Amino acid sequence: MLATRAAVRTLVGLQKRSPHSLNKSSTAVATRSTRALSSNALLSSRSCLVPSNLAGQSLRKPGQEGSLSVGHRSFSATSTVSHGHIDPPKAGEELYVTFIDKEGDEHKIAVSKGDNLLTIAQAHDIEMEGACEGSCSCSTCHIIVEDEDTFDKIPEATDEENDMLDLAFGLTETSRLGCQIEMTPELNGLRVKLPNATRNLQASDFAKK
Repeated sequence: MLATRAAVRTLVGLQKRSPHSLNKSSTAVATRSTRALSSNALLSSRSCLVPSNLAGQSLRKPGQEGSLSVGHRSFSATSTVSHGHIDPPKAGEELYVTFIDKEGDEHKIAVSKGDNLLTIAQAHDIEMEGACEGSCSCSTCHIIVEDEDTFDKIPEATDEENDMLDLAFGLTETSRLGCQIEMTPELNGLRVKLPNATRNLQASDFAKK
């Protein structure tokens, strides 16, 4: 930019000293010099946006697993986990949960210890929305535990879960959020029913604006 300003000042100076004797040729030369300096300055400013050790290097695509070393810096990336993905249980360690959908059809599924009901349902194409993606900020993974004795074996709901359950459609005494129930040996054989409808209200809907 300093070189550009110097060229402009030179051109103006020539015009002031001899406005009538300055021929077209010298004007054109000065103009071309100014444009060339402007172009070089622009390219130089743009090159500052990218570190020199990254120039000409191709970066790994987002989500691609592995590491990439560029210059003296090392970058790493891990693949994202698919929504609703779970690993099948190991032989002899299966736990079973049965979902009863809105039509009354039963789906008995073998799962692993630690799997939560929302992830299990979505991995097996059972209609459970989970609008907040399991962050306990909505009530769309509302389920109803069929057996009261089994319900009592589930850890008590947190205040956050109870707040979201207050928004649930068709709330019952054995209602819970699927994202908050993790399978344990004590819950083996759990049977849960999906409500006839869900109410897609999230905690953010009530945030002060």
